[in-house]
Amino acid sequence: MTIETNSAHVTPAGGNVFADLGFSPEQSSVLKANSQRIISEKLAIKNSLMGELAKWIDDNQLKQIEAAEILGVSRPRVSDVINKKSMKFTIDALVDMLARTGKNIELSVR
Repeated sequence: MTIETNSAHVTPAGGNVFADLGFSPEQSSVLKANSQRIISEKLAIKNSLMGELAKWIDDNQLKQIEAAEILGVSRPRVSDVINKKSMKFTIDALVDMLARTGKNIELSVR
């Protein structure tokens, strides 16, 4: 049995995958705008959580290796937090790290 692994089409960066999937121009524009809004909201949440972690590290004058031990991650992961490399983290992972600092996390939906 052979599995086809070649892509027939690749949507370029900034392109509209919904149009490529055959949605009408109007539908694809709406779907793309909604997906971009959701991505922006998630990135804002991640950046906020990473900011809190970086502030905690700074406030406690921790070296990255010390913070890594407390947070239960590697030193390079702490560097990624400090440098706000949000694409490398899930919201769940960041919440877990914040919980390890003793901070309470509250979620608000509006």
